[in-house]
Amino acid sequence: MNSKEREFDREKIGSIIRAKDVQGAELYLKELPLSERARLLSRLNEADREQLFGLLDAEFSAEIIQSLGEAQSIEILESVDADLAARVIDLVPSDDQADLLSGVDHEVAEQILAAMSPEEAVDARELMKYPWDTAGGMMVTEYLAYRETTTVRDVADDMRSNRDRYANFDIQYVYVIDAEDRLLGVLRLRDLVLARQDERVVTLMIRNPVSVIVTAGLHDLYQLFANHSFLGLPVIGHRGELLGVLERSAVEESMSEEATENYLKVAGLQGNEELRSMALFTRSRRRLSWLSINIVLNVIAASVIAVNQDVLAKVTVLAVFLPIISDMSGCSGNQAIGVSVRELTLGLVKPKELRRVFFKELGVGLMNGFFLGLLVAAAGAIWQSNLWFGAVVGVALMLNTVVAVLIGGLVPLILKRFNMDPALASGPILTTITDMCGFFFVLFFASQILEKLV
Repeated sequence: MNSKEREFDREKIGSIIRAKDVQGAELYLKELPLSERARLLSRLNEADREQLFGLLDAEFSAEIIQSLGEAQSIEILESVDADLAARVIDLVPSDDQADLLSGVDHEVAEQILAAMSPEEAVDARELMKYPWDTAGGMMVTEYLAYRETTTVRDVADDMRSNRDRYANFDIQYVYVIDAEDRLLGVLRLRDLVLARQDERVVTLMIRNPVSVIVTAGLHDLYQLFANHSFLGLPVIGHRGELLGVLERSAVEESMSEEATENYLKVAGLQGNEELRSMALFTRSRRRLSWLSINIVLNVIAASVIAVNQDVLAKVTVLAVFLPIISDMSGCSGNQAIGVSVRELTLGLVKPKELRRVFFKELGVGLMNGFFLGLLVAAAGAIWQSNLWFGAVVGVALMLNTVVAVLIGGLVPLILKRFNMDPALASGPILTTITDMCGFFFVLFFASQILEKLV
């Protein structure tokens, strides 16, 4: 069995932990594929997990933490000793340090920061000030920068003297700064290697390099990297001072995380990821916060049926088609929500562009509504041998589909305009409106031609 097929052995890892087998623990984990490592760690209780990490050296522990999802990494850091967590965090890239420390409980974060090396703790606290979806929140502070008066020989000597420290830096460029740390230029390593030893870096640098302000938002940064082939860009403060380096991979990863978070919100899961290894109360609270609101909204939708219960009592077969019309319209509306949330995420549409989205979705709604309504009308007419019955359910589905895609397309923009979360709130609003409208259309049309249906 190769490593890709290999699954973890709970008894074996248990015996390794009990025996405090340092070499066995590292060897066993290295043999497991990444997915099995994650599954293993999610199955261990806090005591066993802390003991297991205590057997590993800090460098390998940091490697494991970086290979896991953020939610699981945070869960592990909260369950192990603060000194152990600090040793691990010290070896994680600075941008990941800030994300992890911002995610753990505040008290735990303070304990970890107190146990970290002073230099790393200061850098981590500085990065934690920036929102995760800004250049400051994604940048790394591991970079090489030299004063404009520095010579090529000085740079080479510094690199040789600190080769162990710089070994973990993802160095693509060397930056040139003035006495006040303001960015002056960027120096390619190729130019540095080929230059004369006594030449100053200021004469070799590329002046006025492209840079990003520390407060730049994720969507603007994504567009910048999409339009240019930069591997990384310097991040500057408002005075032009060099603060860090933003890597393309960090922006792409953050975009992926935002898309995942939006998906979870649409599904009704609040607060980042949910893992089944989390506390029962935490998981229950996250789900109930959305489901409890849905109860109220569904009661409102059901009131439409209550008002028209006389019609439903006379034509009971309509009850079969009510959920079909509601669900089909809801699916169409959710498609529109997905497109709007995605375009908002990518910056392809602005909250004020309601008119454009309205007409774009209107065309799709009419076309899809007509086709779906025709299918349901045919099914209803054949089943009941009544063309009027087919017309009622068919027209109701067509109109409700139009309403659903318009609501699904427009509501995220409206919510965004009022600084509300479109991914979280759009779903319940869509469900309530499509249910109410769907029930109303069916029962209203039926009441108008009741004698032809009975």
